[in-house]
Amino acid sequence: MDLTKKHFDAVVVVEGKDDTIRLKQFFPGIETIETNGSDVPETVLAELQELACKREIIVLTDPDLNGERIRRLVTQAVPTAKQAFITRKEAEPHKKGSLGVEHASKEALKKALSDLHEKKVPNTDLTREKYQKLGLASGPNSRKIREKVGNKLRIGYGNGKQFYHRLQTFGISLSELKEAVEEVQDEQ
Repeated sequence: MDLTKKHFDAVVVVEGKDDTIRLKQFFPGIETIETNGSDVPETVLAELQELACKREIIVLTDPDLNGERIRRLVTQAVPTAKQAFITRKEAEPHKKGSLGVEHASKEALKKALSDLHEKKVPNTDLTREKYQKLGLASGPNSRKIREKVGNKLRIGYGNGKQFYHRLQTFGISLSELKEAVEEVQDEQ
């Protein structure tokens, strides 16, 4: 996605008007559709399904439980939707408030919208057993490792089961995952 253009081909799904305002502040021609919360109305999902026939759909939600729920609902309705992620750190408010796209910097948003992930036919050599051996499930630091690896791969955070599914969905190979885990462990 060329973020320097005034008009983009894609439509970005966000949670609310503050997210839209933030994106338009940095990327004036960007178009968004707001879900207005985690209970995405059927009318919005139907609109996205119709739009997906003509345009690319990108999901950019807050890195929290409600954002993940929206991402799941939209992706179920539009399996071809591409996924953009910001980290929890990038979504932190400067003062008070909750995590949100509306707090992300221009650089974080540009990075998220340039590094898109899409659902792929599972074609990875990553098995659940290999995933567990890397310390990403039910280990003493597995939560922390998953969060750091998710940030490194820019695929967001998930619990043990969700994270494994996300790796499979985006076709992350065992070697890519091993490399990310090693880099994260070297940083500690």
